[in-house]
Amino acid sequence: MSINTERDIEANMQIGPTDQGMVRLFIEATGIEIPMDFEPEEAEEIADEIRAAAQAARSLQK
Repeated sequence: MSINTERDIEANMQIGPTDQGMVRLFIEATGIEIPMDFEPEEAEEIADEIRAAAQAARSLQK
């Protein structure tokens, strides 16, 4: 499986701070829950990567 392989899976994602000062990405799909905790600095790096990917994807739509 790669980033370009489509899957017919529905999932929900929640993002928020924890009471321990971490940023949590919580992904839930049928039969599975994946909590991923990141230091705030790591979360900012991930946000930058998401912005860069969105910009790259936008350029492919033209």
